[in-house]
Amino acid sequence: MVTASGPWQGHDFAVLFAVLISGATTVLGLTVYLLSRFSRRARLRRTASAVWRDMSLAAVAMTLALYLWGCLHVLFLEDQEQAEECERQRPEGTPALVGRRGDFIPLRLVCEAANGHDYTVVIPDSINPSLAVLLLLALGCALVSGVLHRQRRSAAEKKG
Repeated sequence: MVTASGPWQGHDFAVLFAVLISGATTVLGLTVYLLSRFSRRARLRRTASAVWRDMSLAAVAMTLALYLWGCLHVLFLEDQEQAEECERQRPEGTPALVGRRGDFIPLRLVCEAANGHDYTVVIPDSINPSLAVLLLLALGCALVSGVLHRQRRSAAEKKG
């Protein structure tokens, strides 16, 4: 029996499943909201700050969808298959494996070697850098939206 502190732990299935369910629900909700922004009524009331806000939300939805796609790589591999993948991708000259762990941030499955080195498997290498870029894009768009909204309110207060 493997304990929670054992060296051969992957991602906790309960947490992984909860992340997938809540994440999929959030992506669906964001997608429905963003699609509603294309209605005639929404287009007539569109402001620059609203456009930037929607771009930020679109970047968040893409980030979350990409993260969930990475989680699916882990979900469909059982412990034995994860161990086999660690062995299959073990770099040349790396000593025997002594453990495996699953990290949610950054998303990765880490194989640990006896010499203290580790390496990641299963989750594509492009996911974490792409997540970082998309989150920075979302943050930048949100900041621009906030600045534009504040300027618009200040201008309206000066007129009123």
